[in-house]
Amino acid sequence: MKVTAMFSRSPRDHQARKPARHNAAILARRPRTGPALRQRVSRSGRNLKDPYSPPEDWHEPLEERGAGYRIVVQPPGRGYRHVVTPEEVRSRLSELPPYMLEPLEVVQLSRITRKKQTFPCYGMQWGATLYLYPIEESLIEYHDYPPGPAQRIEAKMYGGRWGCDPERGWSLTWTESAIKDFYLNNILLHELGHLLDNRNRSYLDRERYAEWFAIEHGYKPSRAVGGAAPRGDAVRRHHAG
Repeated sequence: MKVTAMFSRSPRDHQARKPARHNAAILARRPRTGPALRQRVSRSGRNLKDPYSPPEDWHEPLEERGAGYRIVVQPPGRGYRHVVTPEEVRSRLSELPPYMLEPLEVVQLSRITRKKQTFPCYGMQWGATLYLYPIEESLIEYHDYPPGPAQRIEAKMYGGRWGCDPERGWSLTWTESAIKDFYLNNILLHELGHLLDNRNRSYLDRERYAEWFAIEHGYKPSRAVGGAAPRGDAVRRHHAG
C-alpha cells in the first residue's frame, strides 16, 4: 500500500490502515494540469478514507484459504506500460515458501485512469489482492522536488538514475532490467509483506515490516543469485540452462 471513500468497505477489510510509501516514491509528481501536487507511492491495503487514493476493483475473497491466486491483467492506459508480465510475477512468487502465498488471492496489473494520474502509485495492497501499476512508456518519471538521501539510495539499489532537467524538473530514469528488478524485488514483495503483516497496526511499524520483508525476501536473494540482475532474468537463465 485501501482506496477511496467511494468504495464500500468489505467486512473483511474493516480495519483502516495507512498507505505504504516506498522511499524512492515519496516525491510529488509534476502534474501537467491543475495546481495540486501528487505523489507516486505504494499504498497499503486499508486506507479507504483517503480522498486522493485511486479507486480500485475489489475482488471478493475466496471461501477456501490457500486455494491459490490468480492474475488479472487490465490494459495499462495510453502512454503507460506494465512493467512485469504474469509469467514473471508467478516465477518470482514461486521462489517463496508456500505459506507466504496462502493468504494471497489476486495479483492485478492495473490500468491507469485519469483519476489515478492525479495520485500515481507503484503498487497497493487491499484485502487479499496486490495491485501493480504501470509506468510511463518512456520509463522516465518527473518530480517537482530533488530526492533526499534515502530516495537516492533506494533508486541506486535497483538501478534507477536521478537527474535534473532545467525545463521539466527532477527525473528518475529506469532501464528495462532496472524497472523489472524494482517491481519484482521491491514493489511486489513490499506489498506481499503488508498482506502477511497481521501484527503491526501503526503506519511506521507496518512500513518497517514491509521494507524489511522486501529487503530480506526480495533484494538480498536477488543479489545472491545473478548479482544485480533482476531475479526474473536470473530465473529465466536458470531454466534456459
